[in-house]
Amino acid sequence: MDPHSLTKLNQCRRERRAAILLTDLGDGSDRVIVEGDAVDGALGDAVANAFRSGKSGTREVDGRAFFLNVHLPPPRLVMIGAVHISQALAPMAAIAGFDLQIIDPRTAFASPERFPNVRLDAEWPEDVLAREPLDAYCALAALTHDPKIDDPALTAALKADCFYIGALGSRKTHARRVERLTAAEISSASIGRIRAPIGLAIGAASPAEIAVAVLAEIIEALRSRGVGAERGKAA
Repeated sequence: MDPHSLTKLNQCRRERRAAILLTDLGDGSDRVIVEGDAVDGALGDAVANAFRSGKSGTREVDGRAFFLNVHLPPPRLVMIGAVHISQALAPMAAIAGFDLQIIDPRTAFASPERFPNVRLDAEWPEDVLAREPLDAYCALAALTHDPKIDDPALTAALKADCFYIGALGSRKTHARRVERLTAAEISSASIGRIRAPIGLAIGAASPAEIAVAVLAEIIEALRSRGVGAERGKAA
C-alpha cells in the first residue's frame, strides 16, 4: 500500500469517515476514495454501491479489474430515553453490529439493572452530545415523549447530518414537535428528515414489536444512504 494511502485511511478512521482503498489489479496502484468524493462513470457506481453495502470485493470496470476495500466507521445508535422500547432495541441492535449508547437524565430509568452491558449516560443529551458529537454514521432514536429531553437531541442529530433520525409519538405529537423546532429556526427541509412516527409501518404494538420496526428502519436507512428511496412510516 502506498504510504500516503495508509496515512489517509488512518485519518479517516480517526474522523469516523467512510473510505475505500481502491487498488488497480492490473498495475497494483492504489488510492483512497473518501465518501463524498466525485468518481465518474461505472467506477463511480461501483464505489457508491460499495459504500452502501459495506462489502469489499473485486469489480470489473471498462475492461479493468479493481479491488475495493471498504472501510466504514462502526455505526452508532444513540437512544434518547431509557424506556421499554430501548430495553428491547438495545440487544437486537447489538447483535446487528451497532455501537450503543442510551442517554436519559432520569436516573430512575437509566440504571444498569435495567440495561446490563449497555453504555448509559444519566445526563441531559445536550451535555453528553457536546462532549461526544454525533456524525453521519450515527442513528438517533428519540423515545422519551419529553420535549425537554428529545428536542435538543433531535436538533443535534439534524445538525450532524445523522444517517437516521427518528422520534416516538403520534402524528399530533410530531406536529407540535415541528412547531417547536420551527420556532427554534430549524429549516423545514431539516425537520422533514425526522422519521415520525418512528419505525417501519408493520403494525407494531408492543415495545418489542416497535423495537423491531425501528431497527429495521435504521438498517434500511444505513444501507440506502444517498439513494433517496421512500420509506413507510408507522401509524
